[in-house]
Amino acid sequence: MGGKGGVGKTALMTGLADWFDTNQMPAQLLDLDTENKQRGSLSHFYGERAPKVNIHTPAGLDAFIDYVSVGSPVIIADMGAGAGQVTADWFDAMYPAVTEIGIVFTAIGVITDDPASVESVLGWASQLQNRTAYLIVKNSLSTHSHFNYWDNSREAIRFVEAFEPAVIEMAFRLPELENATRNYGVTLGSVASRNVEVQELQKASLVMRAQSYRHRLFSEFDRVKGLLLP
Repeated sequence: MGGKGGVGKTALMTGLADWFDTNQMPAQLLDLDTENKQRGSLSHFYGERAPKVNIHTPAGLDAFIDYVSVGSPVIIADMGAGAGQVTADWFDAMYPAVTEIGIVFTAIGVITDDPASVESVLGWASQLQNRTAYLIVKNSLSTHSHFNYWDNSREAIRFVEAFEPAVIEMAFRLPELENATRNYGVTLGSVASRNVEVQELQKASLVMRAQSYRHRLFSEFDRVKGLLLP
């Protein structure tokens, strides 16, 4: 569920792609963030494996369905910030047809301690309603993140009561590691497995941190694997 920028959507999606790869489950990657041409989109990390699809046009959204119908049983689609009304209108129009051929959607919303991130997720949910399953990821951007707005606001509580989303956590990551992986376009999994040529990311301390972050995130994905698998 795109909307608020800078909440860690792409970091979460690279971790999810790594989880599928590690468990030898085929997944097609799609980069729906056409506005971000630099270091914040899925194709920056995966190149041609994550083709860009312009979902700001009906034709681009139809291409998304083409990938679903002829490719892997799972598609991991990274939606950029601000993808809004065009996508919602398309979803309304196409949903009956795609469900008839067995396609199901899981909407992943990343929230932080910023209330705007929660409001973005709730805005998407108001459009999607019960036509998708929901996974909420509480991303800690500091060592002492608090999710007070998510935990206590009336709107968020109503969302949880109505749609019963699965909720997992993404632990705070050392900025030195997070920024370097983004700058060089390498995933946390590559650092953890010592499969990078960048000297900066070969330091033993960063490798150990990457291994720890990866293990914790994989444990969270394992808790909700029934929601993630076809």
